[in-house]
Amino acid sequence: MSLRDTYADEYLGKIFYYCLKKTGNEDDAGDLAADISCEVLSALSRGNVPGNFDAWLWKTASNRFKRWAKKRWYSPESDHADIAELSEVLSDDTDMEASLVLSEDLGLLRRELAFIRSDYRNVLMAHYFGEKSVSEIAREFGLPLGTVKTKLQNSRKMLKEGMNMAREFGKRSYNPEQVSFVQNGRDGKKGQPWSILEHLLYKNIFLEAYENPSTAEELSLELGIALPYMEAELEFLVREQLLRKDGNKYVTDFPIVSREEQKRQHEENLKIAEPLTEKLCELADTYMKEDGAKVNANYVGYETAKWALLVRIFDWIQFDSRDDNSTEYGPYPERPDNGAWVVTGFETTDFEAPDFVGQHGNISFDDLGSESDIEFGQFKFYLGNHQAKTPIHLATKEAETLWYAVNGRLAEAKDGTIEKMLSYGYLKKNGDEILPNVVVFDRNAEKMCNAELTAKLSSLKEAIIALFRQAPSIERGYVVEQAVANGWLVFSDDLIPTAGAFIYK
Repeated sequence: MSLRDTYADEYLGKIFYYCLKKTGNEDDAGDLAADISCEVLSALSRGNVPGNFDAWLWKTASNRFKRWAKKRWYSPESDHADIAELSEVLSDDTDMEASLVLSEDLGLLRRELAFIRSDYRNVLMAHYFGEKSVSEIAREFGLPLGTVKTKLQNSRKMLKEGMNMAREFGKRSYNPEQVSFVQNGRDGKKGQPWSILEHLLYKNIFLEAYENPSTAEELSLELGIALPYMEAELEFLVREQLLRKDGNKYVTDFPIVSREEQKRQHEENLKIAEPLTEKLCELADTYMKEDGAKVNANYVGYETAKWALLVRIFDWIQFDSRDDNSTEYGPYPERPDNGAWVVTGFETTDFEAPDFVGQHGNISFDDLGSESDIEFGQFKFYLGNHQAKTPIHLATKEAETLWYAVNGRLAEAKDGTIEKMLSYGYLKKNGDEILPNVVVFDRNAEKMCNAELTAKLSSLKEAIIALFRQAPSIERGYVVEQAVANGWLVFSDDLIPTAGAFIYK
């Protein structure tokens, strides 16, 4: 096959692609490709037979482009006089253009554009890809002319250095870690913080930046995420008050408990789990027998109601056992979208801890009527993956629908929400009647934790408080696991999805 045929069959399409990348539009690319083809074919017709056809071809294309660019843009007033500098900075060899089109160098160029800081990247992209002059960029970004020129010079240098660098992504880029969370307080109207905490990318940002102030570039490289995307995610997490920005570095803005500390706490918790659970179960049974009117378990039955009641009592008394007024238990900092919460993270561990018990909810103070503030919650049991049977959180209008059902006002529910709540299992049908499928607490139900009840309840509470003080970090899962082991709680596949859910009437 002649070189003319080789050029037509193997290179003509690549030349057009090269021209399209250089010019940015098909019309100019067609004109430039035609000029290059004429020069190549004319040289071959004159008998010029280069020793390295590939290198010669791309050198010819590069030279022809530079002449084309100079003719189009150069003038005494133009800021594009250095249009050829980009190629000179990015390559020191004659077949650089070929490698950009044919091999991995184009990928390297794209990679480095992804790792250049936004203020430099924006200027470079505007100049070379947006075809804007230095003066136009200065006006657009509100920068002095000299600053724009300096940023262009520095960005070109960064590109060249970066392309010659063997970058190594961090371990989190290919082996992300998990982290679990405990949150206390009131969710934001968009489900914050849980709607954010469940994302694997965010979990690993939090882990990497915890007690390790990191720049966006460092986090980008560690997690293997292009800098433009990482910058946007970091600013989002700062707005949501989960990251804190100090200068140009980001720090996780909540505690994450290490594996070592969790191991120490685990050993403390095991010592009190059995006696603590025994007394909590006794208190729940005694309370329901002596003053159960404040807890309506009729919708789900007492055996199912126990799942919400046990953990609710656990939370109430653990709160009372604390001597301090730390923000972990309130009052909670105000957050975006009417949220007020604190969150704690936990690194993954290599010991067998009880299945996690979380709590999701929706608290709304909309004016629905006298004493109508909505307080809905659900303990989420990871035992047997039970937590996956209901949504991560309820929207405010959905929680309102459950409140309407509890208060006999279901006709006021918003369109479509009744069907959703039936599909989730929070409502159920009994013939033509639609009923709640959760435990309903009286607003004074927490009085079970006060000395106003019987002496027996008061003495049980004091014994439980004494146990809490031996292991103040004990989590709900230890008690649930023990209650299942001793048969007080019965877990099976038939356990309703909304076990652990409750609402205040």
